[in-house]
Amino acid sequence: MDKETLNVIGAIALNDIFGQEPQLARNIISALGSTCALFELSSKELFTLFGPGSRFRGRVSRGCLDAAAETYEKLSSQGCSFVCIGDEAYPKLLLECPDAPVLLYIRGSTPPGLLFNRRPSVAIVGTRDVSAYGKDWCARIVAALAETGSPPVIVSGLAIGVDITAHLAALEHSLPTIGVSPVGIDDMYPRRHALIAGRMAVSPESAVVTDYPPGTLPMPHVFLRRNRIIAGLSDATVLIESKVRGGGMMTARLAAGYGRSVYVLPGRIDDIRSSGCNRLLAEKIAEPVTSPEALAEALGLGNIRRKRSRPDEIIRRTFSGNVPEADIECLIRLHALVRRRPGVSYDELCTLTGFPYPEIARLAGLLESAGLVRTDMLQRCTTNPDFV
Repeated sequence: MDKETLNVIGAIALNDIFGQEPQLARNIISALGSTCALFELSSKELFTLFGPGSRFRGRVSRGCLDAAAETYEKLSSQGCSFVCIGDEAYPKLLLECPDAPVLLYIRGSTPPGLLFNRRPSVAIVGTRDVSAYGKDWCARIVAALAETGSPPVIVSGLAIGVDITAHLAALEHSLPTIGVSPVGIDDMYPRRHALIAGRMAVSPESAVVTDYPPGTLPMPHVFLRRNRIIAGLSDATVLIESKVRGGGMMTARLAAGYGRSVYVLPGRIDDIRSSGCNRLLAEKIAEPVTSPEALAEALGLGNIRRKRSRPDEIIRRTFSGNVPEADIECLIRLHALVRRRPGVSYDELCTLTGFPYPEIARLAGLLESAGLVRTDMLQRCTTNPDFV
């Protein structure tokens, strides 16, 4: 067995035992010189190393390496890869963190050497109970970052709400995205996101990663350990929405503790979903996101180079499968009219199209929900300049 494989097997064994105390595992590697050396020690040597009261001493044996070798063979045969602390491919940002894991399990088509350390990385996190406002701005921020001079990797946690919105927006705009899982690499949580995780695994420079051993279940305590990796992998963290107590807040505070930049989407003071963001602003831990352009500049990603999308393509992509094909053609026609006649009213659109007022109101509402049209209080319509 080659040295590299032995190093991975040793790291798997160490991670199984010391996963909750990665600094101890790193100290052992530093003291003994390799990931496997611990498992070659005699009982007397283990007693000397750990002392009489250690809960770890009884868990260390040569059999740990045998079990780790089986895990390695099984996961390798399933297409998983691994990166160990000390490897050239190990994420440099994560290595800066005192609680960096000794091993990451990776599911993705991109080799570890091409997955990390090649682009800026931005974590986008927040509540599962995301509002329409939060979801809209999450997608807008990712879309804008995709158009900067240095498009980043989007890092998040695969959860319902903000996380999956960020991953999907990254895939939509051909941005790399890394999902940090709270369970073993042999599973997915939540299960409903398995197909999206599969898309990430086959997308360039994208992957699902975890430091949890196979078989780990989604118990409450696993999420903090996941959140530290999200923060550690990222140059900066953007919190979209969060209550004062929530996973997104944990990630933001961890990022601040690592000395990384933290940004938040400001919200209404009476909205509980923005209470965490507003708290971080009050504590001067985070900076507000005032616009995608300002965020891109603050992150050092360069200017946003707007790519004008064809409205008919946006309409078809947004509404295909959600409304009848006849409605899609009507939406395209209506948008074209609004584009040619900025400020046109619902009544005028009724005259121009021959549609009854309720139908115009319904179609205009759909276009507005997609961000393609804006309607003022007098029901006058204009197009979004990003899509003209």
